[in-house]
Amino acid sequence: MTLTIHEPPHEPLIRKVLGANYLELKLGRLAIEEADYTTICKLTVMEGDQPVEVEGKGVGVVDALFHGMLERYAREYQSLKSIELKGFHVGADLETKKAAPGVDAVGRVTLDIMNSEGRRFTFSDQSRSVTISMARAVLKITQYFVNAERAFLTLHNARRDALARNREDLVSRYTAEMALVVESTSYAEVISNIRKELA
Repeated sequence: MTLTIHEPPHEPLIRKVLGANYLELKLGRLAIEEADYTTICKLTVMEGDQPVEVEGKGVGVVDALFHGMLERYAREYQSLKSIELKGFHVGADLETKKAAPGVDAVGRVTLDIMNSEGRRFTFSDQSRSVTISMARAVLKITQYFVNAERAFLTLHNARRDALARNREDLVSRYTAEMALVVESTSYAEVISNIRKELA
């Protein structure tokens, strides 16, 4: 059974757990080349103030963006390898058009992602460029799952420290927070092993 979650859950908790270590990803620059049913996306991703060059190849823009972001982040954040695209929608808000033809209207891109537990998450972005919105939506997905994995591991370390100091109050709090954050992660061996410890 698939559980649909329209807004990524536990974002405030993830931000609170990570504090200054929360990874913000912003789109700096995007270039797209298409030929023979192959799309190459080259983008500059801002990791805070640090620019990182990412390149991905695929069938269409979203596929190329996903491949590029996975290539850059999935080696360190294994849970990204087990998320799946389940829905892709583009719509226009024609009330926002400035010119009579309406082709300058704000477009909304919505991407539905399923994690390894069958939970479905919805990410969207809107702007007057559908391509830019596609890229920003893919960045939001990457940012969310990277930070969920990091928050889970941070809580695990804090819980282990609290156990060593016999702080049952903190052990209970961190265990409860881990139970919430793990809903936002996807399969990664390190997360799976920690979940077995908690069971």
